Amino acid sequence: MIVKSVGHTDEHSKRVAADYDRRARDYDRRWRFYTEGTIRETITRLELTDGCSVLDLGCGTGSLIEPLLERWPQCRIVGVDISQQMLDVACSKPKPELALTCADAHYLPFQESSFDWIVCCNSFHFLSLPTLALEEMGRVLRPGGRVLITDWCDDYLFCRICDFYLRWFDQAHFGMYGSQECSRILTRAGFRVEMLERYKISWLWGLMSVTASSFGQLREEH
Repeated sequence: MIVKSVGHTDEHSKRVAADYDRRARDYDRRWRFYTEGTIRETITRLELTDGCSVLDLGCGTGSLIEPLLERWPQCRIVGVDISQQMLDVACSKPKPELALTCADAHYLPFQESSFDWIVCCNSFHFLSLPTLALEEMGRVLRPGGRVLITDWCDDYLFCRICDFYLRWFDQAHFGMYGSQECSRILTRAGFRVEMLERYKISWLWGLMSVTASSFGQLREEH
C-alpha cells in the first residue's frame, strides 16, 4: 500500500521525483550490480532486533526492503521515497504487502519517536538540505535510535570526477560528501557518529557507511 504525503517540496526535490519517475521501469535492470553491492554492505552493518521498527529512507523500488524482511521477519519495515513510479515498481514485486509512503525526506510525514532505525542507502547525495533531512530523521527516531547512511564517498578520485560531471548533467544529483564532511553534517544535526567506514565495491565505486545515534536535535536556521 502506498500513502501519498508529498508536501513542502523544493524545486530540486521536484526534479528528483520527475527524474526517477522516468527511470523507474528500467532502474533495477540498469543498476543491479551497484544496488546489490550497496545493499550487501548496508545489511552487514545493521544490528536489528526482533520487533524493532525501521524506516528505509529513499527506498526506491524496494530492493533493500525484501532482504531486510527475509533476515528480520519480526521487524516493522516502512519505505519512503519521493518518486511515485519507483514505489509502484516496488508494489509490483512478488513480496508481502509493503508499507510505503510517497514523501520528501526533508518533511517526513511520521510522528516523533516512530522508528528505532533509519536506513538511507544510495540516496543521501540527492538531498538539497542534508542537515534539515537529518533533523527530520532525528525527530522521527526514538531516543537512542540510530541512522545508517550508505552513499558514494567523495574521498575517492573516481567519485569526485562523477560528482563534478553529475552536478552539470544530472538534474537529480545534488552533491557527494567526503567521510569527514558527512560526519560533521551528522554532528551539526544532533547525531553522535559511532562508525564510519570507507570501502570499494569495485575498482571504481568508492562508498562510505556511517552509523550514528540520535541524542537530541541542535536546530539551525535554514
